[in-house]
Amino acid sequence: MSDPDGTERTERRHVRKKPIIPILLFAALVAGLRAQSSLLFLELQAVGGYSTASSSFELFSLMPEDVMQKPSVGFDLVKRISGKTRDIGVLAVQARLAYSREGAHRLQPQLYNAFFRLKAGFADVWAGHSRPALGLSYVLDSHALLLPAPAMLGYGFDRDWGVGLDRDFRWGSAAASLTAGSGMPLYFKGNFLAAARVSKGVLARDNYSLGLSLAHGKILETMGYTLVEPEPISWSAASVDAAYMWRNLENRAEILLGRRDGAGIVLLFWRSGMALLDEGRLKVEVQPVLMRSAGAWGYSLGSGLTYLLNADLAGRFMVFYDHGRRDARFVVQLYYYKRL
Repeated sequence: MSDPDGTERTERRHVRKKPIIPILLFAALVAGLRAQSSLLFLELQAVGGYSTASSSFELFSLMPEDVMQKPSVGFDLVKRISGKTRDIGVLAVQARLAYSREGAHRLQPQLYNAFFRLKAGFADVWAGHSRPALGLSYVLDSHALLLPAPAMLGYGFDRDWGVGLDRDFRWGSAAASLTAGSGMPLYFKGNFLAAARVSKGVLARDNYSLGLSLAHGKILETMGYTLVEPEPISWSAASVDAAYMWRNLENRAEILLGRRDGAGIVLLFWRSGMALLDEGRLKVEVQPVLMRSAGAWGYSLGSGLTYLLNADLAGRFMVFYDHGRRDARFVVQLYYYKRL
């Protein structure tokens, strides 16, 4: 979980840790899993941006410690495992090799998805590296998008190591998870994060969804694979998230209230988008966010543009102003995602 107050991060001691599961092992796994029940995708990403704070062009989208939105090459594997009479579950592995200016090596292996989802009948049960059941980030897959979701702003984890379950109902869905509370790396320092979310409405069917989440734990402050603080801190939150689609308009919002290491935290998040051209190939988005952490208020303003050049290639542009860092960023991205 990144610190929303970027002004304090540079004063802290950074401790680095390599990924728990070597990426090369999964590359070998891919070769053995090619079958009709498998989906394998190639992922290529070129991204860079100009920062007014540093007055330079940098090869990442927002922060150098974050793992997402860096020049990279990787794969995304989804394999369905079936028995004689029914589906047993799904194995998902998504990994990439990214350019990073952080650390001793310029090429950083990154493991994003790494979980097995068992169809247990009463619910789907997963174990590995996946999404905690908390807020809008639980249902918003933003690993390829430039505009940051709440988890990327320091309010939750985009992915975490642990176990969870979820079940769909006619009226909506319910999910719960128990994870390490460390994000991309895995540590055992008495840290944990318990979370649960219940939602009403199915966005693809009803054009709306309303979710309520609760979370509590002792979490580690991490930035990508970097451990910022050596010991866990208390963290608890309650949030309400909503998504609504009307014609070519899409709105997503979240309100989160909680406490972090004894201090109150607040998140007011809103993202609004409009799809244009045939099949929504052009999308324009705005994203204002108001935050409170460590006793201080802050905000960010973002605007994004996405154009689908074809079924496999997307171009994106983002303007993002971070009040805490006094930084305006102008970011461009080409993202290629093709089934092999």
